[in-house]
Amino acid sequence: MPRRRGLTVRSAARGTLALLLAGAGVSHLTWGRRGYRIVVPGWATRMLHTDKDAVVVASGALEILLGTALVALPRERGRVGAAIAAFFVAVFPGNVHQWRTGRSAPGLSTDRARFVRLFLQPVLVAWAVWATRRA
Repeated sequence: MPRRRGLTVRSAARGTLALLLAGAGVSHLTWGRRGYRIVVPGWATRMLHTDKDAVVVASGALEILLGTALVALPRERGRVGAAIAAFFVAVFPGNVHQWRTGRSAPGLSTDRARFVRLFLQPVLVAWAVWATRRA
């Protein structure tokens, strides 16, 4: 019975992660789009040869895609989890930039919130890996 309970908890964690990703993605494409453009570092646009809006749109679309894949592709769960973890690692430098510059984004309007967000990122990476590993 304990193994079954663990699978249920892991399944709930995957579902919650999928919803989190999809919700964040939708916010990047709609109501939060302008706020997220403010915090995209200039070096990111230079490195990617694009503008801040394109970075926000691409990251939002990718979040929706990853959240959907987590639910729709159960046989690829491990690979999707690795992609989600990699995504969380990839956006971390932007989170550091946001904290260092003190720029607000939706839900992150104080220095304390931006600082705490830095510590949330490793938790998200661990969550993605744990929730998608084979039991």
